[in-house]
Amino acid sequence: MSDDAPARIDAWLWAVRQFKTRSAATAACRAGHVRVNGERAKAAQPVRPGDEVRVRVAGFDRQLIVRRTIVKRVSATVAATAAEDRTPAPPPREAVPAVVVRDRGAGRPTKRERRDLERLRGR
Repeated sequence: MSDDAPARIDAWLWAVRQFKTRSAATAACRAGHVRVNGERAKAAQPVRPGDEVRVRVAGFDRQLIVRRTIVKRVSATVAATAAEDRTPAPPPREAVPAVVVRDRGAGRPTKRERRDLERLRGR
């Protein structure tokens, strides 16, 4: 397909390897996890070079800019040239609060454990 011809968003996401299957990309569009230029995208919505695509994959948002429109699976190097990744870097581990996990079946925390948990969370 030509570089300036539009491509379906689900086929493009599959071709640039954001999803393992095209049906998974279609399901993500139906669920509202794909936005093109700030608007929710249906699976058949066309994308053109220069469009901004936001995709929620595995709980994380990815920001991609369409550089080339492709609809078939190609090599990884060609797929990398079709999209520009502008996803911001994740925050450092020190900035993210620690998640407290209790053993299953441990019951309710005691008053002392609860105070320790609150101190750990910074409350």
